[in-house]
Amino acid sequence: MNSERVPKYQQIVESIKEKISNGEWPIGSKIPSQRKLAEEFGVNRSTIITAIEELAADGLIEGKTGVGTRVINNTWTLLAARQPTNWNEYVHTGVHKPSEQIVQEINETESDPTFIQLSKGELSPEIFPIETMKDVLKEAAEELGVLGYEEPKGYRPLRQAVSDYLAAAGINLSPSSILIVSGCLQALQLVSLGLLQRGSPVFLEKPSYLYSLQLFRSAGMDLKGLPMDGEGVLPESISLKKYEKGKSILYTIPCYHNPTGILMSEKRRQELLHACGREQLPIVEDDIYRELWLDNPPPPPLKAMDKNGQVLYMGSLSKTLSPGLRIGWVAAPEPVIDRLADLKMQTDYGSSSLSQRVAAKWLSSGLYQKHMETVREQLRNRRRAALESMDTHLSGLAEWNCPEGGFFIWLKVPSDIPIRTLYGQAFSKKVLMNPGSIYSDGPNRYIRISYAYAPLEALKEGIRILGAQIRSFL
Repeated sequence: MNSERVPKYQQIVESIKEKISNGEWPIGSKIPSQRKLAEEFGVNRSTIITAIEELAADGLIEGKTGVGTRVINNTWTLLAARQPTNWNEYVHTGVHKPSEQIVQEINETESDPTFIQLSKGELSPEIFPIETMKDVLKEAAEELGVLGYEEPKGYRPLRQAVSDYLAAAGINLSPSSILIVSGCLQALQLVSLGLLQRGSPVFLEKPSYLYSLQLFRSAGMDLKGLPMDGEGVLPESISLKKYEKGKSILYTIPCYHNPTGILMSEKRRQELLHACGREQLPIVEDDIYRELWLDNPPPPPLKAMDKNGQVLYMGSLSKTLSPGLRIGWVAAPEPVIDRLADLKMQTDYGSSSLSQRVAAKWLSSGLYQKHMETVREQLRNRRRAALESMDTHLSGLAEWNCPEGGFFIWLKVPSDIPIRTLYGQAFSKKVLMNPGSIYSDGPNRYIRISYAYAPLEALKEGIRILGAQIRSFL
């Protein structure tokens, strides 16, 4: 650079920066007076003042009356000070653990319409009752006043509607023993925060719902996987001999279990209640799939058999009506509900007032029960299409059972097929499915297939592609 083209004050700035950076003028040292600098550089004092002001603006020097001008930074400390916040350090040290990479990839891809969605655990848009929902929303809007905060336990007419709805399943609880939540995941978060301590043992089926696994892990719980058979979790595998009583829970999905689709038999439910009663082990019953029966109604909930207030019961409209409403409920002894309601107020000050009013209308008007008849018929058609396609394209390549309800088929592939590689190959063919390894630790030979979301022809095509990929390994 031609120094003659650089303003004189800028040359002085660069000269002083060099002295500071090479250690001639270390941090804390006093720089020469303006007069002396003017003499040294052969300029008038106004040029020196301009240079000093720029150096001060850059954060290298600072002038104080009676003290003079001192060096407060060198170029290295200044660089460090001016580096942008390293958010990666925060991202990786947050309390709640991130989903594993493959789960994040699945979550992102589930919104990609170019993929055949065999992974999504929700109803197809084709089943969504859009016209009825418009009517309910319009009716709710016409009755709206000021949308303020609700009672801590939730909108009372909705809690009454839930109480009446649960009574039909044999669960007799007043609205004061019901808490409205923003879906069952929030219910589990409240349970973790309000009823358990870090390190508390949480017994649950192995495999189990992946987001409950991650939620409990992030809360610092000690997860204890329990074996299952075709009737559900094995009660004889439950033992608290090594643990302090009053510090553990059992989390279970007895109806159309996620991911296996298993329906717990009535006999097994009674055995489980007895085993947990013997061990003084409270039960968290996640019953969000109950209404999705396809052949026969399921056995009564554990909560309906519960005579001692041992079971905390969770339900939701997310799987049966609309995930976007974000409405679920917890039914439990009143002191437990009071505790969780207080925590919910601390967390979000209540679920959406509008959603609660809409949910109350669906449940209290009979529309929900009528809607479920349509849902079951649609799911029967989808299950039939999926099973027929599996018979055609997977026979002799994999094993599966016919689910009695819910969304999922738990597909077992040969042991010499690497599941993650199979997932990747299907992904490259624009088919998205959930490898079983995300539901439990260790080796896994399973794939979870959802027949609830993809259009029928896409569902069949996805299974055909999956069969071709499995065959390519063999």
